[in-house]
Amino acid sequence: TGSFKIRGAYSCLSNLSEDERARGAVAFSSGNHAQGVAEAARLLGMSATIVMPSDAPAVKCAGVTSRGAHIRYYDRFTESREEIAREIAEETGAVLVPSYDHRDIIAGQGTVGLEIAEDMEALGEATDALICCVGGGGLIGGISLAFGELSAATTIYAAEPAGFDDHRRSVALGRRVRNAASGGSICDALLAEEPGAMTFEINKDSLEGGLVATDAEALAAVAFAFRRLKLVLEPGGAVALAALLAGRVDLRGQTVVVVLTGGNVDPPVLARALKL
Repeated sequence: TGSFKIRGAYSCLSNLSEDERARGAVAFSSGNHAQGVAEAARLLGMSATIVMPSDAPAVKCAGVTSRGAHIRYYDRFTESREEIAREIAEETGAVLVPSYDHRDIIAGQGTVGLEIAEDMEALGEATDALICCVGGGGLIGGISLAFGELSAATTIYAAEPAGFDDHRRSVALGRRVRNAASGGSICDALLAEEPGAMTFEINKDSLEGGLVATDAEALAAVAFAFRRLKLVLEPGGAVALAALLAGRVDLRGQTVVVVLTGGNVDPPVLARALKL
């Protein structure tokens, strides 16, 4: 999983007291945050339980269990992962580690923004625009905070799967709105029901707006990354690239940074993308 997920989870868990660590951690995630929490818990000698949808990609489930965490599966269409995680926390005393709405998670994931700014400075380039995939908004929120200090002139866009563009609509309306569906997109990593309360307070003023990509465009971006960039991406991690390739915004003549997040793709899905 992306190192920024591990950084966010580690930042959160490492700040706990010894007593809190002894009680373990519980988190809910489709798979990338799940692996970050599992790895952070392993590094800190903690137990971890992850609430994951029953249709989560097998490669993500394997990544969680291989790091020593326990998975509690749920049905994303009939059950609430938040409620299940809270029940586990109440029953066991485990510390709940949110996927995005936590200052340490945002700060840890925001190190991506610091790295981008440092790399661009080393190249002697200014970043005119940045596009980042968005689920709950923690990563783009952290990047926005970093760029607010280091590259304030950069225009930042959120990229989301079609039908799950809660950030785009929320930013346009100035208030948080929910998605109508809870599942159904191949971009499983980005299916948060609505922006986080904390992340939206950051993103509502820092984002230029939102871009949308269809599942077919996400798969095409996976294939493009594999063939042209020699990178393996999962569909959700390729949505920012998909929105750019699909021409959702005209950035010709500008220096653009596209954040690619997540390479946890099941082989059949990668094969499907490469057949396009």
